[in-house]
Amino acid sequence: MQKHVLIIEDEEVIADVLEDNLIAEGYKVTVARDGNKGLKEWQSNELDLVVLDVMLPYKNGFEVCQIMRDSNDRTPVLFLSALGQPDDRVKGLSVGGDDYLVKPFHLPEFLLRVENMLKRKNWGQELQQDEFSFANFKIDFKTWTVDNGERLISLGEREIGILKLLVKRKNEVVSRDEILDIVWGDDAFPSSRTVDNFVLKLRRIFEPDQTNPIYFHTIWGVGYKFTPEAK
Repeated sequence: MQKHVLIIEDEEVIADVLEDNLIAEGYKVTVARDGNKGLKEWQSNELDLVVLDVMLPYKNGFEVCQIMRDSNDRTPVLFLSALGQPDDRVKGLSVGGDDYLVKPFHLPEFLLRVENMLKRKNWGQELQQDEFSFANFKIDFKTWTVDNGERLISLGEREIGILKLLVKRKNEVVSRDEILDIVWGDDAFPSSRTVDNFVLKLRRIFEPDQTNPIYFHTIWGVGYKFTPEAK
């Protein structure tokens, strides 16, 4: 089935180039020129991927993404931005973005990232186990949410991908390289530090004390181990 990509980009030349090339690759494409229109298109369409500029009129990309994540929408998001400092990238990931590409960028790299993100989305839907529970948490791998007994928390593609892998390999050590290979694929941007940042996000959700984790353990120099029976 044809994949539907939403581009939210106010620079007309960039938006047109991205649209033309995505259509040439066989995707269905919708374009919005500002944050408010982008939010409306996002809310009213069944999407497979959102390409989201950061510096937009009315609502910036971070605000748009945060609104949708707060409504439990899990559509993968690729941020595009001229803001390329580490803090900008971290902010994009912290509001629920799945990848972050700095302008100017090479078109082939952009197209490869889109392709890889869509592959990972399909991979994330192949989980045979729909739910997993431990402690007072119930993880729903179909809706990408966590019920902690008080509220429903929406996870992004990276969080659910890492969580799925660690659950499947519970009580085993999983290396950072393996996490990168499976969850990020061939993308050029992520590093082992990126994995660490996403595990920190999982700890904020699941750990009673983030400084002394009992479920998501760091195995120094290697990776992580998930122990649903607290250790």
